[in-house]
This record gives sequence, structure tokens and C-alpha cells, in this order.
Amino acid sequence: MLLKQTMQLKKNLMKLLSLFAVLFFAACNTNQNGRTEDSGEAKNDSLSDDSLLTLVQQQTFQYFWEGAEETSGLARERIHIDGEYPQNDYDVVTTGGGGFGVMAILVGMERGFITRQEGVERLRKIVDYLEKADRFHGAWPHWLHGPTGKVKPFGQKDNGGDLVETAFMAQSLICVRQYLEAGNDEERQLAAKADELWKSIEWDWYRKDGENVLYWHWSPEYGWDMNFPVEGYNECLIMYVLAAASPTHGVPAEVYHEGWARSGKIKSDAEQYGLKVELNHNFHDGSVGPMFWAHYSYLGLDPRGLKDQYADYWELNRNHTLIQREYCIENPKKFKGYGEQAWGLTASYSVKGYAAHSPKEDEGVITPTAALSSFPYTPEYSMDVIRYLYDELGDKVWGKYGFYDAYSETDNWFPQRYLAIDQGPIPVMIENHRSGLLWKLFMSAPEVKVGLKKLGFASSQHNL
Repeated sequence: MLLKQTMQLKKNLMKLLSLFAVLFFAACNTNQNGRTEDSGEAKNDSLSDDSLLTLVQQQTFQYFWEGAEETSGLARERIHIDGEYPQNDYDVVTTGGGGFGVMAILVGMERGFITRQEGVERLRKIVDYLEKADRFHGAWPHWLHGPTGKVKPFGQKDNGGDLVETAFMAQSLICVRQYLEAGNDEERQLAAKADELWKSIEWDWYRKDGENVLYWHWSPEYGWDMNFPVEGYNECLIMYVLAAASPTHGVPAEVYHEGWARSGKIKSDAEQYGLKVELNHNFHDGSVGPMFWAHYSYLGLDPRGLKDQYADYWELNRNHTLIQREYCIENPKKFKGYGEQAWGLTASYSVKGYAAHSPKEDEGVITPTAALSSFPYTPEYSMDVIRYLYDELGDKVWGKYGFYDAYSETDNWFPQRYLAIDQGPIPVMIENHRSGLLWKLFMSAPEVKVGLKKLGFASSQHNL
């Protein structure tokens, strides 16, 4: 009984400290551009929406700040808070989730969660580490052993370069360069090192002897044995944009049109709930995939007004979000807790392990990042989810690094676990809704403009 009371007191203290911190920042924080954030009016004696968004960003940011692996400064693949779930990979860092964390650090600097100098020092540590870590024709592996920088196999044959995870990191390095290149001497030097890293990625090598498609993996031991040509539509659009944009190892537009777009077969005429699907979500049956497909490529790539011959990318992502919400409201499998305030299916922990949740693979598990990282597409509906999670479920789903990865009310399953790849998009996409920070940084890069134009994109938000 005493132990249980002590644990509850600790939880209450954590929540009070979090509340104090966000109110402090909302009241007096001024970012680098001299803007003072408005805390807004309190609603029903609770946090205002604006203050709650700041709290969610700040608490989630801590996964990548306080929770980072010590040697690299990068995000750990996962962190388990509950000792009931053993964790034997605490020293493993993730390239893709680490890239999302780099962008979260920029959010932390801009929001004043850390000082600009603290952010610069951490980013320098990360860039220096990446420079020395294992790479395979410029591409980092999916996992690295944090203390040594050596590849940690993601699978037996997945022990070499991972071009998709590398693309997520490259997206962040471009944002770092753009954020710091007009700064002081130290910042300009760091920007130059980030620039050098992204330009050394050999995108053209991953065409596998000149094919008009990019391959996900290459291993010095197994070569191309994994045999995974990346075709759309899924989370990998950013890889093709960066491959086309590279001024050093670029690929021709045919690689995008014949490989990713499958010579036009990527287009879809399907509709769900009266909403256009736009692109075939690799299922070829008109259904939509897990929500992370609308997040990972768009942390830097601005979908607002972005179009090519295949899709309107704002409509694509917004409809993806709305379709998932409508599915959860309809709730055909009658899971407990689904509805207007609890929706969002994506890859995450699941009751029986790990699953890429979607309407096609629905196991009664809600993953907070699905709705939270969709904030730019559906701000009011995503705010409904945040309110339900924070105000109603409370400590069941809220902890040291923000909302836990996943839960199921049907199975009374509330594990205290985090995954970098799910936490990372939350502060970044909320910030893109609030200020457009990462979208502005990435889209301002000259090479990105060249690459998008080369592939036939147009943008009403940015001059390509």
C-alpha cells in the first residue's frame, strides 16, 4: 500500500512540474525572432489549447534531449519506463528517429525549451558522431551501436546502408544547415559540416547498377540480397525528392517517375467515406495505410499547395487523416474507446508485439502520434484527441516523455513505453502547424527547390 501511494505521489508531482514548466514558458519565453508566445485563455480551469500544445511539445522533446544516448547525442531506438517490459537495446540509436530528434532539437531551440547555445552544442556532437559512424556509400544503417558508432544489424541481411532511414536524417541535416548558416562562426562551421554530410550520400549508388528505381538496402556482406526496390505510395517520398535534389550524387527524373510512381500506376481513383484516396497506398484496393505515411516525408517537405502530375499532397494527407478518423468513428469492429476523441492508427507497439496499424490491420490499438502528428491537417480534430488523452486518460497514457506509444482500452493495455520513430514527428508537426518552422527551413534550401522542380512539382507556398 505504501509503495502504491509513493508511486502515485511521484506521478502527481511529475504532472505538477510539467504544468509549471509549460506555464512558465508560455508566460515569459521569447524565441530567437523576438516573438513572445501567447498562453491564451484558460478553459474550464484547465490548460488552454495553446499551453497544452506547448506542454506536449516540450515533454515529447525531452525524449530526444534528456533521453538521448550519451555518446552520440542521438535518439535511442526505444525507452521503456515500466520495468515490466525488459529492454536489452538501450545503447541502440536509430538513424531515422534520430533525424526526427534533430528536428525536434530545432523546435526546442526556437521554443526556448533549451538555449540556442545548448542546442548548437548538442547538434555539433551529433554531426561529429555521424561523420565517424559506419556508412555504406554515404548511407547510414537503420541502427547504430551508440557507444561505438558501428552498425547494429536490424536483421541478418540488414547490416549495411538503409537509404530510407538515411533520407530522414538528411532531411534534418538540411534543416540544421538552413537554421544555422547565417549565425556566428561556430554555427556557420556546424552548418557546413551538416551540408557536407548530406552531400556525401550516394543516392545514385542505390539505383543498383543504374535501374530506374531506388533500392532500400545494400550490405557489404550480402550486397543487394534484400532486394527491396522502393515503389510508392508509402512513407518514402522524401527519399526520391532528396535523390533528385543532390548536387553531388543525384538521380534523373526517370527514377522517380518509373520507380516510385510506377509509370503512373501510383494514381488512384478510389474513394473512402466520400474522400479521394488520390494515390495507391501499396495495397491496390483503395484503402489507406498507417498514418505515418502522412508524416515522415512531410516533417520538412511542405505539403501545402504541393502538387505534381500524380497528386495534390495536401489533399492526399488531409484525406488520409480524415478517412482514418471516419473509420474509427464508424468502428466496425466495436473496439472500446474509439470515436471522435480517440482515433489514429499507425505503426507502433501492439497488444501482441508490434504492428503497422491501419483500417486494414486494426487490433483495437490507438497510437497517439497518429492524430498528434496529423495536427497540421486536422487541428481541431487532433486537439480533440489531445484533450481526451490528457484530460480523461491522464497518467494511463501520459508520462516522462509525453504520451506513451500506444494503448488499448479494449484490452485494458496501457504500457509505459516509447519509440523514437513515433515520438519524433509529434513536436515537429505541431510546430509546423504553429509556425511552419521546419517547412520553411527545408523548403528554403536551393537544392530542394531544384530537385522538386526537376521532378515536376509545383508549390503555391514556395517559389520553386
